[in-house]
Amino acid sequence: MVFGQAVIGPPGSGKTTYCNGMSQFLTLIGRKVAVINLDPANDALPYECAINIEDLIKLSDVMNEHSLGPNGGLVYCMDYLEKNIDWLESKLKPLLKDHYLLFDFPGQVELFFLHSNARSVINKLIKKLDLRLTAIHLVDAHLCSDPGKYISALLLSLSTMIHLELPHINVLSKIDLIESYGKLAFNLEYYTDVEDLSYLQHHLDQDPRSAKYRKLTKELCNVIEDYNLVNFSTLDIQDKESVGNLVKLIDKSNGYIFSSIDSSAIEFSKIAAGPLDWDYYRYPFFFSSSSKRALYIFLPVFLQR
Repeated sequence: MVFGQAVIGPPGSGKTTYCNGMSQFLTLIGRKVAVINLDPANDALPYECAINIEDLIKLSDVMNEHSLGPNGGLVYCMDYLEKNIDWLESKLKPLLKDHYLLFDFPGQVELFFLHSNARSVINKLIKKLDLRLTAIHLVDAHLCSDPGKYISALLLSLSTMIHLELPHINVLSKIDLIESYGKLAFNLEYYTDVEDLSYLQHHLDQDPRSAKYRKLTKELCNVIEDYNLVNFSTLDIQDKESVGNLVKLIDKSNGYIFSSIDSSAIEFSKIAAGPLDWDYYRYPFFFSSSSKRALYIFLPVFLQR
């Protein structure tokens, strides 16, 4: 059996930064990690990429050839990957013996709760290569500071969980920055545990735009609570304890911890034993031309010198 993670989430939620940091963390605790970039718009990778979808198809080429926008182009790329899944399988087979896999997916959310192509790609890999994958759905923690956006994030998380049908962990990323977005209406546990959403109604009513859709919002909250599936873990990618706790949760969800309990204990003892060198500034600021926005990609610091 081969274990790994399918990393998904909206644009800007930190998927590429997560894959970069997670791969280094897992390497430090003794695992051989391969990162697979399946985002054809990700043209500036901060991590060493074992497999890159741009060797098969590029978003820029698709947009130019078929006169598509970025959203339509990404759907086309995922369709193309699904039809050429043999290419990806052949690239993965040499890694199956001893690697832990991280799949860095595109940030277009429609691919994971509406279209079937990304789900089909994942399911085919699971069946043909006997993979044990956990979906890691990243949500930017700043959404907690806005009740309307928080409810939208809950709906997206729920829809994605139902659509993908994988072991699933929702993660509030960039939790270390949450205070910079403004004071939360409730304590953090309220947002991670997804408690009684009726408490948000008062805050929503204070916004004229939200008050207009009061009944709709109430019904959406009822749907979320009726399913009772969504909760969140938190992640500070620069904190070794935060990342370690998430890895333990992932290992339980996909079965890794049960396949090698002794080795797992040894792995985590390595980061608890003493300080580790970590080059925080290895990856500088860069500009992503495909997304037309500037991004800060930081090498995570799990343990200061």
